[in-house]
Amino acid sequence: MSLQSVRDYFVARDLQLPIIETAASTATVAMAAEAHGVEPGRIAKTLAFRLGEGRVILLVASGVARIDNRKFKDAFGKGKMLAPDDVAEVTGHPVGGVCPFGLAQELPVYLDHSLNNYDEVLPAAGSTNSAVRITPALMATVTGGQWVDVC
Repeated sequence: MSLQSVRDYFVARDLQLPIIETAASTATVAMAAEAHGVEPGRIAKTLAFRLGEGRVILLVASGVARIDNRKFKDAFGKGKMLAPDDVAEVTGHPVGGVCPFGLAQELPVYLDHSLNNYDEVLPAAGSTNSAVRITPALMATVTGGQWVDVC
């Protein structure tokens, strides 16, 4: 159903973005990079955080980027990554397939500037064996995402 919610999201926005499904799992950055034949930095990982006031946000960053705790705290205050069960419940996507499209509920999306090192990135598409090729700029437009520098 999660993959279908991403398809529906793209159709509702008249986006002609084909979803790439692989036989191999793409649940980790390394697995996704291998399955799609790209460098790990082009994989756009989507992380879910609960902030100090209980608000949940999604952060999309390059697969090789690491969260800088000071920058994160400066941008958002205290935050903690969600547990896998909470991620699936809040996003509607399984861990390894989480993406900023077709979410179970509306969530604020933030895009780390590390994505801008690439002309095209591959976020998951709602399942642990899918992705979509998209420019960082289009992903920001489609998701209403805000750019941040937290990695």
